[in-house]
Amino acid sequence: MPPPPLDPSDPLERRGGPPVLPSLPSSAPAQEPRMPREVVVLVGAAFLVAVGYGLIAPVLPAYASGFGVSTTAVSVIVSAFALARLLFSPFAGRLLRRLAERPLYLAGLLIVAASSVAIAYSPGYSGLLIARSAGGIGSALFTISGLALLVRVTPAALRGRASAMYATGFLLGGISGPLVGGLLATWSIRAPFLGYGALLVVAAAVVQFSLRRIPNPVRDSTVVPVDLRETLRLNAFQAVLSSNFAVGWSVFGIRMALVPLFVVQVLDAGEAMAGWALTVFAIGNAAVLTVVGRWVDRVGRRRPMIIGLVVSAASLGLLGISTQVWQLLALCLLGGLGSGLITPAQQAVVADVMGGRPGGSVLAVYQMTGDVGAVVGPIVAGLLVDANGFGVALGVGAAVVLATVPLWFRAPETLPPRPPAQPAARP
Repeated sequence: MPPPPLDPSDPLERRGGPPVLPSLPSSAPAQEPRMPREVVVLVGAAFLVAVGYGLIAPVLPAYASGFGVSTTAVSVIVSAFALARLLFSPFAGRLLRRLAERPLYLAGLLIVAASSVAIAYSPGYSGLLIARSAGGIGSALFTISGLALLVRVTPAALRGRASAMYATGFLLGGISGPLVGGLLATWSIRAPFLGYGALLVVAAAVVQFSLRRIPNPVRDSTVVPVDLRETLRLNAFQAVLSSNFAVGWSVFGIRMALVPLFVVQVLDAGEAMAGWALTVFAIGNAAVLTVVGRWVDRVGRRRPMIIGLVVSAASLGLLGISTQVWQLLALCLLGGLGSGLITPAQQAVVADVMGGRPGGSVLAVYQMTGDVGAVVGPIVAGLLVDANGFGVALGVGAAVVLATVPLWFRAPETLPPRPPAQPAARP
């Protein structure tokens, strides 16, 4: 079935973007839609997934080193998950074009659950590496399909808030998971991995029984999928890809890899303070997510994105020249606020350009840019630290973030216009 005709008045369509279906006229004043129950279910599942991942994060390096391997081999185990997810993402996007989101989401959760149990009972290093890589494949499946499902079930007027809720679920789970994981590890080193598998099974059961009535868009011949080539021509999507790469490089890459080392080696503050620095960042992030979600849905996506990128770059660049622990903590809090501005706006733009239609390849490319940044950023930063010190490495990370700001000034605002309120019809 051919796509509906383009509307030349729409800023996305003037740039070759996906058409946005017009709202039906209403005889009553326009009311803000309620958050769908499906979004709440996905947020709850995201929380369980993040708690489970947090369970194993503190113990995985020690568990891998128990097989009598080198530090490099331990690092390979840690990075195998992200590398497998990156390599499998294109295939996950293609599967999403042929299958519905919910079955792929469930399959991804169960694959990661099985891999976690396999890690707990791995007979040697090779089995551990295979199981960890399989978990990355499952993660690619449920991450892309979960985001696709969130995009499809969320009304356009609530995309910023839904993205903020989704990110908050992951964030709160990531904060609480390591605390529980550390306690479980005192009982048994295998317990966190078994707990991770159990939580993923619970998340799969929640999604299976709560979202079983969602229609399958693949079987609906009237639904026109999003074309990846057309989407890549959009200035807004180009800006999203650039900023997602920069966020992966700096926020999820450099910050996680270098900040703990900076605290210990430069400020001589100890490992406990390194943990506090990451916790303060997470607190700043969580503090603004819900507020920013509403802001993104009211004023648009570009302004929060630009402010968030500038704030994130400033906090990262100044971090390299901080000399006191209080300065470090203040900059980590500022960086968390900046990241909280970015996440809802960025995901809302992706949802806007998709227009609520299936687009597995679009989501796969979006996720891969962040993964590439998270893989490349720490490697480049490590080389810069060895050659020039922490200040240069963190400054380069800040420059990578700032370099994306001009693309956002060029991009159009993608927030869909609100339907005008119309007077009620007389009886």
